[in-house]
Amino acid sequence: MTLTQSLWPASQSSGVRDITLGELLRQAAAAVPDGVALVDGDPDPAKRREWTYRELLDDVEVVARALLAHFAPGDRIAVWSPNSADWVILQQAIAMAGMVVVGINPAYRADELEYILRQSHAAGVFFRESYRGTNLEDILGEIIGDLPELRMAIPTRDWQKFRTTGDPATPLPVVSPTDPVQIQYTSGTTGFPKGAVLHHKGIVNEATFVFERAGRAESVVCVNAMPMYHIGGGGVTELGTFAAHGTFVVLPGFEPGHMLEMLETYRGTHSLMVPTMLIALLEHPDFETRDLSSVHTIMSGAAAVPQALVECVIARLGCRFTILFGQSEMHGVISQTRITDDPVDQASTVGQPLPELEIKIVDLVDGDIVPIGEQGEICCRGYQNMLGYSDMPAETAATVDAEGWLHMGDLATMDERGFLRITGRLKDMIIRGGLNIYPREIEELLFRHPEIVEVVVIGVPDEKWGEQIGAVVRAEDPANPPDVAALKAWCRERIAAHKTPSLWYFTTELPMTPSGKIQKFRVRDEITSGALTAVALPEESVRSAGAAIVDSPLSNASPIR
Repeated sequence: MTLTQSLWPASQSSGVRDITLGELLRQAAAAVPDGVALVDGDPDPAKRREWTYRELLDDVEVVARALLAHFAPGDRIAVWSPNSADWVILQQAIAMAGMVVVGINPAYRADELEYILRQSHAAGVFFRESYRGTNLEDILGEIIGDLPELRMAIPTRDWQKFRTTGDPATPLPVVSPTDPVQIQYTSGTTGFPKGAVLHHKGIVNEATFVFERAGRAESVVCVNAMPMYHIGGGGVTELGTFAAHGTFVVLPGFEPGHMLEMLETYRGTHSLMVPTMLIALLEHPDFETRDLSSVHTIMSGAAAVPQALVECVIARLGCRFTILFGQSEMHGVISQTRITDDPVDQASTVGQPLPELEIKIVDLVDGDIVPIGEQGEICCRGYQNMLGYSDMPAETAATVDAEGWLHMGDLATMDERGFLRITGRLKDMIIRGGLNIYPREIEELLFRHPEIVEVVVIGVPDEKWGEQIGAVVRAEDPANPPDVAALKAWCRERIAAHKTPSLWYFTTELPMTPSGKIQKFRVRDEITSGALTAVALPEESVRSAGAAIVDSPLSNASPIR
C-alpha cells in the first residue's frame, strides 16, 4: 500500500473476534487443558507454582463465584498489590464475574490511593499488607473511613479464606464483549488522573494482534516483569500469551538477574521490556552464562529505542525485535514494527497501525489530514477505542470527537508506507526509564510546600534513563532556599518514589508569557545552556535517588500509557 495522505485505512486481518476474557480462557482450556498456562515466578524456587489451563480455569471460576457472593456484576474491584499469579487469577475472575478491575500501583500513597478508589467507585479492594518496606494496610486504614462506597477490603492473608466463600451452584453471568472489564488510570496534565474504561473485545483482540505481529514461536512462553496493574502486564503480555495458548510466567517485579534466570529456566520465548530494562539485562554479569537460546522476540517501546540497542539485543540474544506504541485509551498498542522490519525502521519509527484500526495525522489548527511527512496529531478510530473516561463526560468529549476519532495528544508524521514517527507530544509528559510521569501532579504537590512560591517540573534529558525529573523552584526566601535533601524526603512522604524529582534547581525568576504562563521551553533552554545548574545532593541522598530509579521505573515501567 502506498499512501498519498496521512491516513491509514482499517486494514483487513484474520478478523476481530467478539470475545470476552472468560471466553478466551475457556477456549484455551478446551484446546490445551494440560498445557502450562501460568507460572508464579517467585525468586525462591521453593515458592514457585504452576497451573495448567484446566487448573487455572477451575481456580478462576471458584474466585468468580466468591466475588459474586459479596459483589454484583458491574461493581468495580480494585487490586492494590505487586505482581503475582494470584493477581492474574483475581483479574480473570473479576472479568468472569462481569465486574471491572481497577489496578492500582502498590507504590501509591494515601492521597493517590484515595483518589482512585473514590473516583472509580470501588466496592472492594484486594491488597498486599506491605510493599518494599511500606505498610500498605496502615495507609488504607488512614482513608477507608472516608470511602463510603468501599464495602470490603481483603488483605493477602485472607485470600485463601475469601476463595471459599462462594457457592459452587452460583451461575456465572453472561458477559458481553463490549462490557467494561478494566479501568486504567492515566494521569493528565491537570494532575487529576483519568480512568479509561476498557472493554473485553478491545483488550483481547489488541493483545492477540500484538503477539501475531511479534511472531509466535511454536510454543509461546512469555516471561513478564511488567506491572499487572497496567495495560502492559495485565493486558498485552498476559492476554497475548493466553490467545497463543502459551505459558505466562509472571515475576513480582524486574530484577535483571532474576529475569535472566527465569528466561533460562522456563525457556522463555517472548518478553516485553523497556529500554532501561534491556540495558540492565545486557550489562548483568549473568548474561553471558545463561542459556537464552529460546528467546524468539523481545518487545519494547516507551522511550526511544536507539538503533544501536536494537542491533545489540538482536545480536547478543540471537532474537527478533519489535517496538510497540500506544496508550491506555486505545487498549494499549496502536502501532507496532514487524520482526522483519529493518533495524533503522525499528529505531526511528513505531511501525504501522495494527489491523482493523484507522489512523490519521491531523493539523493542529484546522483538524484536516496533513500531507505525507508533515507533523500533526495522531487520531485513531476503531474497535480499540475506550468506552470513555470514568465519570468524566467532558474529558471524554474532549478526547473522542463526534465522528469517533480519539485524539491521542501525540505528535507524529506518517510516511507513504504508513510507518509512524513520533515527533513530540501535546501533553507535557516526562518519560523516565519507560515510565510515564505527568509534571502537573508533582507541581501541585510542591506548591503546597511552605517554602516554595513557584515551581515548574520538566523532563531533563538523560543518556541512560531518557529523561530525569527536574524541579525548578522559586523559593519564598531566595537567600535561604529549602534544603534539597529535605525537599526530596518531603516529596517521598507524599508521592511514589518514581515521581520524586531527582534534579533540583533554584531560580529567582521563572520566564513567563505576557498572560502569566510559565514558558517551559525557556526553562529547558536555561538548563541545557548551563544557566541553571542542579544543586548537588548529599552522597547518601544520591544513592537513595538511584535506588528509587531501579526500584520503580524498572519494575513498574510501561511502554504504553
